[in-house]
Amino acid sequence: PISTETFKWAFHGDRAWASQAIERNGKWYWYVCLNDAQKNDVLAVAVADDPQGPYVDAIGGPLAKGFSFIDPTVFIDDDGQAYIFWGNRYCYYAKLKRNMIEIEGEITKLEFDERWPFTEAAWVHKANGKYYLTYATGWPEKMAYAMSDSINGPWEFKGLVSECASNCNTTHPAIVEHKGRTYMFTHNGTLPEGTSYSRSVTVEEIKYNPDGTMQKCDVTTKGINGKGW
Repeated sequence: PISTETFKWAFHGDRAWASQAIERNGKWYWYVCLNDAQKNDVLAVAVADDPQGPYVDAIGGPLAKGFSFIDPTVFIDDDGQAYIFWGNRYCYYAKLKRNMIEIEGEITKLEFDERWPFTEAAWVHKANGKYYLTYATGWPEKMAYAMSDSINGPWEFKGLVSECASNCNTTHPAIVEHKGRTYMFTHNGTLPEGTSYSRSVTVEEIKYNPDGTMQKCDVTTKGINGKGW
């Protein structure tokens, strides 16, 4: 439903990764990181009337560009305000306008606890009135998280959600609620032909402690149904 060819101004080829699609007002917005014609890292967004596409370039140019402009994730708060987080080595966030295709106001850089420094792959979700920022830390990557009473922080860093995934140097969390239960999607490299860069999707159930902290949730080869598929 989408490729680098969707963005006529971008570098066309196998240089797009780490995307997220999100619905608003009956339209689907797909945020991706790719390279512009000069092979600079940029964030781009495409839009469709259906999650399966077809998607078209929503802007005709990058949403944002510069160092660390990879791994976008978008979160819409209860008041309708949308935010976009991204980064590699450094994590940034900003408000999105109601049209979902323009940044509103300043871009803010987040500071991280040196025990669990930010590597990449931010994800934001909200549960029981608390905000959670989950991300990849270290190398090989483990998954860490922070909590806050506000999307603007301050963030309290809580430690690891999971250890390194099997046969894979990276991790990239996506945490969603479905029918009253919370699930974490990421990846490993445990299929027969799997490698650190030939990955398979995994899903585990996240559970919370009474104080709102997340229980440790290491990625397994069996997943939530115990069968590995």
